[in-house]
Amino acid sequence: MLIKKLSEIQSSERNVRHDGWESARLLLASDQMGFSFHITRLTAGRSWTFQYQHHLEAVYVISGTGLLKDIATGDQHMLEPGTLYALNMHDKHKLTATTELITACVFNPPVVGSEVHDPSGAYPAIVAIAS
Repeated sequence: MLIKKLSEIQSSERNVRHDGWESARLLLASDQMGFSFHITRLTAGRSWTFQYQHHLEAVYVISGTGLLKDIATGDQHMLEPGTLYALNMHDKHKLTATTELITACVFNPPVVGSEVHDPSGAYPAIVAIAS
């Protein structure tokens, strides 16, 4: 059984900050769950373009509001507490935080630790699982 506390993760190397977002990575590949689980805080008034070419991601909005745009179709979706979106086709998307957004994110395959987005908006492919 694994027990993780957000407050402890936020003061550890598992808390990754980059380009206006902060990701507390409660579960990583080394936890051997088959997915990673993050609580991510996104800065109000910022936008990011992501495309997870090596991962699938599901995102649940805990608090805040934003806008999600599917780059391929141009479709836009309002984000608010209680909304879940799943990037099941490695969808290229633009995420705009209207207010500070706090989300719970699941990645498959799991991230290994300190990944940040490369210029294409992706995390790198996993080459080895950290222990």
